[in-house]
Amino acid sequence: MKNLQLKSLFTTEGNLELFLESSTVPECSEDEVTIEMQAAPINPSDVLMMFGASDMSTMKSIGTPDSPKIRIRMPEVMQHATAARVGKALPWGIEGAGIVIATGQSDAAKALMGKTVAVIGGAMYAKYRVMAAKDCLRLLEGTTPREGASCYVNPQTVIGMVETMQREGHLALVHTAAGSSLGQMLQKHCTNEGVELVNIVRKQNQVDLLRGIGARYVCNSSSPDFFANLQDALEETKATITFDAIGGGDMAGQILTAMNATSHGSSVHKQLYYYGSLDSSAAILNHSKFGMLWGIGRYQLGSFLQTLDSDAVEKMRQKIASEITSTFASSYSKEVSLQEALTIEAISAYQKCATGEKYLINPST
Repeated sequence: MKNLQLKSLFTTEGNLELFLESSTVPECSEDEVTIEMQAAPINPSDVLMMFGASDMSTMKSIGTPDSPKIRIRMPEVMQHATAARVGKALPWGIEGAGIVIATGQSDAAKALMGKTVAVIGGAMYAKYRVMAAKDCLRLLEGTTPREGASCYVNPQTVIGMVETMQREGHLALVHTAAGSSLGQMLQKHCTNEGVELVNIVRKQNQVDLLRGIGARYVCNSSSPDFFANLQDALEETKATITFDAIGGGDMAGQILTAMNATSHGSSVHKQLYYYGSLDSSAAILNHSKFGMLWGIGRYQLGSFLQTLDSDAVEKMRQKIASEITSTFASSYSKEVSLQEALTIEAISAYQKCATGEKYLINPST
């Protein structure tokens, strides 16, 4: 059985090339299953790993519709950082879902035959994926691969954010770029858990979107009253922890400044975690306005998951599976084939990681 997989490599000429590679699907070992992949989301983390610091303005199509190939120039100042990857074709796609079409001989593997499963582990932008049966999340009957494609990255990040808040003794949290798929999940999860959430967005339609799913606190950074509204929301909720998807600019600094200006102010520890880089510019942080107790760090899902024992991980997996069409539901602006994913039109759209513009690859088409 022939496989088709999206891969990329860096060339000795300083280019990034993305293409589809054909190979033979290996036989399942005793505890493995073969999955026909039918849905794999293009998350911001996928975009970051696929394209890195390449200069998207230099993007060219050098293949054919049936055998597409994209070439993008890597800035000379960044080429040293990718030297170890020169000439090595790497597969992409963090997570996805599909139908089990073949299994090994173990009972655990056989039990998944014909079932819809969600998986994580890389190389999901492929027609077929061989995985260990224990690494497959069996979805509830009636759940489609499209509905279950985003079972891992966003839902686990959302659950991890709230648990991190609780572990560290904070009473409420702040989230930036909150109109995203992850932001909508976080709002629904916080509502279910009785956790106060301050959402920060930059457009009125995003305010309306979050209000429509029950958000109480939504601050529009484009509004002239943004800082005052933010400070009021922080005063009411006593939120002292932030998860920031923006990265660059002055938003992180504004949030820490606003936290310090509340009545609980300087004497309470204020924590900000970066978890995204939607703005690649430098962060502007005037720490003299943050008070005496504050911290800035990086939130990494993998590090959080390592703190959980096997029972906690399984409990989280089953919670996500049971709520994947409600709390943790994802929506996609467009579904594309592997070939269509490697067109200039599609890449130009999904690499922006814009709110409401999430793409889904269906490798089976």
